[in-house]
Amino acid sequence: QMQLVESGGGLVQAGGSLRLSCAASGSIFRLNAMGWYRHAAGKQRELVATIINSGSTNYADSVKGRFTISRDNAKNTVYLQMNSLKPEDTAVYYCNGRSTVYGDDYWGQGTQVTVSS
Repeated sequence: QMQLVESGGGLVQAGGSLRLSCAASGSIFRLNAMGWYRHAAGKQRELVATIINSGSTNYADSVKGRFTISRDNAKNTVYLQMNSLKPEDTAVYYCNGRSTVYGDDYWGQGTQVTVSS
């Protein structure tokens, strides 16, 4: 059973930046898709960004041009660089790793991001 641990959340002013990290307890190479999701109060959980083993990425329209997802398979870590943060980015951010080959689906415990206006 793989564990995912997020870090890097916190309080930041609008226009600021944060970098989230998701460290896996095992090799993420077997997880062909890694992603970040967020859950804001009163809203449904939404996909923020995904990255697959080939390096191909996908972003929610609301974060395109501001957020960048990356993965370091050697360090078993996935990152989310968040720039030009807005108050509407406030949410708990969750890391997800899944394998369509092995049927794995792992979630981290979440890290709070709060953007003040």
